[in-house]
Amino acid sequence: MTLAARWLRTEIADLEPYTPILPLEVLARRLGLPVERLVKLDANENPYGPSPAALTALTSEQHYHIYPDPGHTALRQALARYTGQPAEALVCGAGADELIDMILRLCLNPGDAVIDCQPTFGMYRFDTQVCGGRVITVPRGAAFELDLDAIEATAATSQAKVLFLTSPNNPTGNLLAPEELERLLRLPLLVVVDEAYIEFAGVGQGFAEWVARYENLVILRTFSKWAGLAGLRVGYALVSGWLAAHLWKIKQPYNVSVAAQTAALASLEDRQLLLERVARLVNERERLLPLLAEVSWLHPQPSAANFILCRVEGRSAREVKATLEQQGILVRYYHTSLLRDYIRISIGTPAQSEILLEALHHL
Repeated sequence: MTLAARWLRTEIADLEPYTPILPLEVLARRLGLPVERLVKLDANENPYGPSPAALTALTSEQHYHIYPDPGHTALRQALARYTGQPAEALVCGAGADELIDMILRLCLNPGDAVIDCQPTFGMYRFDTQVCGGRVITVPRGAAFELDLDAIEATAATSQAKVLFLTSPNNPTGNLLAPEELERLLRLPLLVVVDEAYIEFAGVGQGFAEWVARYENLVILRTFSKWAGLAGLRVGYALVSGWLAAHLWKIKQPYNVSVAAQTAALASLEDRQLLLERVARLVNERERLLPLLAEVSWLHPQPSAANFILCRVEGRSAREVKATLEQQGILVRYYHTSLLRDYIRISIGTPAQSEILLEALHHL
């Protein structure tokens, strides 16, 4: 008997690991290029970085030797002002990823089912399996729309506990419609709507205010995208009171670092600048979309996020990704049956877009 067979949970021993994006320094060494030559468009990061106010706050902070506030008191108060929701409805995490894990650890017994609408963010499947749950996939339609009838049928037959939705969806970029969410909230499921990219979708597109009306609704958000804090890992959930009470029970006491709380607070204070940068990225997305369509073998999909999913026709999407990488241009390719013919391009600066377009026209 191997050591793994003796001590590991079976589902962990058999788990396929999540594949994260490699850091710039590692990729630069692999490609033999300086870091500044890389055009990083593979992880939906904000090319403009953190707010200057956040960087100043990080430099000025004097208490890195003290454990952070376990209740994220100041941050939740600031988020209450930002979202218009009470601080009691807010729970913070080390990125939205930690909150996904916390929700599933709270809800799943071994073998419980979670509904996942592929293609979508891979962490829902990954964390469900880590927590000993079963993933039931309800594929999206040809235009990546939700199959509401199939979700309802699956909920009726599977006794699933949780449904994950993403708006805008990653990697397809399409929004969840209010009438779709309203219909799905009637199901006997905890409905988790991941709004990691909601700032790029425009004012009024999110569902934060719905949490007060629906006890089975959870909204996830993050500072990684709009605020340029992906490297500091800070996110938050909007939840009903019953769920908040139990999330506080299982949360690691000091899960959001002093640095992350400091930078997030400063970002909220400087949100006018950050939202102006969001507007620049949205403008660049709309400029880039028709330019990508001019590449004869590329078919970009409309997007409400800070990325564009493109179908590759007549050649291998995987080879396109690899060829661009050799030139220092990094885009995302997925080794899945649903996305085998696609690449996803994060929105960068106009200068980065021009480098990308030049390379695409010469492939």
